[in-house]
Amino acid sequence: LETRMQGVPVINPELAVKAVGFSDWQGHCLGVMVTPWFMNLMLLPSEGEDWENLQPGSKQLHQLPSGPYEFVVGEDEGIGRYQSCSLFSPMFDFADQETAVQTAEAVMEALMQEENRDTITTREAEIERIWHGEPETKEPEEAEVEGPTLTEKMEKPMTRRELLRGAFLRGGE
Repeated sequence: LETRMQGVPVINPELAVKAVGFSDWQGHCLGVMVTPWFMNLMLLPSEGEDWENLQPGSKQLHQLPSGPYEFVVGEDEGIGRYQSCSLFSPMFDFADQETAVQTAEAVMEALMQEENRDTITTREAEIERIWHGEPETKEPEEAEVEGPTLTEKMEKPMTRRELLRGAFLRGGE
């Protein structure tokens, strides 16, 4: 901290580095890393497991009880290859270390509860096809439901709240 992040303007000086809730999850070690500049889910290989085939910067999708989470592969001299999923960055919303640690503990608890599964989908494949100029295709369950096309939905003004709550996919309801 005193050398690598010195002078970086995104540091919350009220916070320190702390590993929270690390435990075994599907043969790996999962927990939350709290630092003065970020809070990330961290997935570490089990002892003897080799992640050399994972390219740093690549993305890995992991299915936790509360839903799918995208992790980015990283590498550090001290720990080797790891996977991280950003939770908070920067950390200015945390007034003190105790609040940040309590948040990390709550995250670890919530991750393992199926009732926290988000039922809203981003339909990444559909958006990707449209982005690359490919024609729209209807999903099988959509075939009987009439409504605006994806292009029509994209042309309609929408608040940030509507977008984040999935109104885009429900036709702006």
